[in-house]
Amino acid sequence: MLGKGLMRMLSPGGKSGLSIFIYHRVLPHKDPLFPAEVDRADFDRDLHRIKSMFNVMSLLDAVHHIAAGSLPPRAACITFDDGYADNAEVALPVLQRHKLPATFFVATGFLNGGRMWNDTVIELVRRHPEGVIDASAIGLGSHEIGSTARRQQAIQALIGQLKYLPMEHRLDQVSRLVDIGGIGLPDNLMMSSAQVNELNTGGMDIGGHTVNHPILAKLPPAKARAEIAEGKQALENIIGEPVRLFAYPNGKPGADYLAEHVAMTRDLGFDGAVSTAWGAGKHTNDVFQLPRFSPWDRTPLRFALRMARNLTTQADLAI
Repeated sequence: MLGKGLMRMLSPGGKSGLSIFIYHRVLPHKDPLFPAEVDRADFDRDLHRIKSMFNVMSLLDAVHHIAAGSLPPRAACITFDDGYADNAEVALPVLQRHKLPATFFVATGFLNGGRMWNDTVIELVRRHPEGVIDASAIGLGSHEIGSTARRQQAIQALIGQLKYLPMEHRLDQVSRLVDIGGIGLPDNLMMSSAQVNELNTGGMDIGGHTVNHPILAKLPPAKARAEIAEGKQALENIIGEPVRLFAYPNGKPGADYLAEHVAMTRDLGFDGAVSTAWGAGKHTNDVFQLPRFSPWDRTPLRFALRMARNLTTQADLAI
């Protein structure tokens, strides 16, 4: 009741706009390396709270409402980025049980046995025997991994060094890191084409997220456009329907994507696109730069306060 009361006070007549939640993974159970990562029980609780505080709709419907100036009060949408297999295996049944829609933004280059570069780093550090990962020969330092805390520090340090490298250089460095590690890594972290179809036929929307999840601002314009267009086409080939929505990889305006990439999404036939700028979408927002945020808080009061704070936050969409 507290959460709903806050929302009603902050959104008279629906003027406070659209709250869009970002998820990436929903694990079947807690991961010791990432104890704050959402698992099935957390997600179930989140959906209970979201339903009690918001009017949840599909993102495509919300985009059309914003464009028409008809967004209802306390409107909210649920989104997932990247295309992890647990989205279909764990999140989908929970969403269906709650009768709630969501949009899944899928990077197509990792479907059917692929793995995102950051997950390669994570799984290498997770599975490596205790001791040291010495990557100093490739400029990535030496990392002691004798405890869970040390493994967490190694993951953070390695990803921090790799994240904003040019895509080809980053992938080359990750490949060399795998060679140094010398251990087998999982090939079932990301969805299969069949699971993308399962989400679509299960009432969820599928959105574009490029092919290889690059930082678009770091690519030449022609390559950035190809990443967006080819990802869209691959998903349309899988589901047999138009893909109307797009999520910018990483999604920070002005750093991860630029005005030229917003123009590309319009030109390529999307109806709207989402960033990772915090705040609530308004009637006057550009529907190709809708803000989103992550519902991190686990207690009911903190969760409600974050929702209220987000509604009053002016998203920084400067590009």
